[in-house]
Amino acid sequence: MNRDVIIACDFNSKADLMAFLDNFKNEERKPFLKVGMELFYAEGPAIVKEIKERGHKIFLDLKLHDIPNTVKKAMSVLSALDVDITNLHAAGTNAMMEAALEGLTRPDGTRPLLIAVTQLTSTSEERMKEDLLIDRPLDEVVMHYASNAKKSGLDGVVCSPLEAGKVHNVCGDAFLTITPGVRFADGEVGDQVRVTTPAKARELGSDYIVVGRPITQAADPVAAYRKCVSEFLGE
Repeated sequence: MNRDVIIACDFNSKADLMAFLDNFKNEERKPFLKVGMELFYAEGPAIVKEIKERGHKIFLDLKLHDIPNTVKKAMSVLSALDVDITNLHAAGTNAMMEAALEGLTRPDGTRPLLIAVTQLTSTSEERMKEDLLIDRPLDEVVMHYASNAKKSGLDGVVCSPLEAGKVHNVCGDAFLTITPGVRFADGEVGDQVRVTTPAKARELGSDYIVVGRPITQAADPVAAYRKCVSEFLGE
């Protein structure tokens, strides 16, 4: 699996998104984009079609979590949007993940990649224990959720870059690690807790890194994207 940088397009309107994407209209490399809840809820499924028409791959980051049958039906709707990756919460149990995979698979057998969120990169071990009452080490929880995702037939997980190599050790090199929590060495951490740089994420075994504000809020987004690609892919 080829590594790549995914830009988190955390905008609240089509106008803001398209203004951002116009920066890349003359770029040969069309960035892989993450469409999250904010943008998807503001603009609806049509925004996915417009982005695809511009030649971008899409990670649809809605983090589904509900009873298995509800998630299965929702995934059957998402499968028609022609996204490349979508996700759910691993905490929804193996039965939910298995149902989601069934719903996502089209009649011809094709489907987007499906990955599971383990623990958010904004979650510290202290918060996990105090707020969620999960009294196990964070690494152990992430590995357990990753193992469940693999057992359920999923393609990978969302985790911190700090855990990517450990996930590969447990689940194999072909099991994808998609890792937010990436900042440039001189950047602000913001609301993230478990973070590292693009170069360090590559070293730790991330397959995809998800980068938002360091690119979307940069004075020169194209230059910031190129820097991120260079550091992560070593190009």
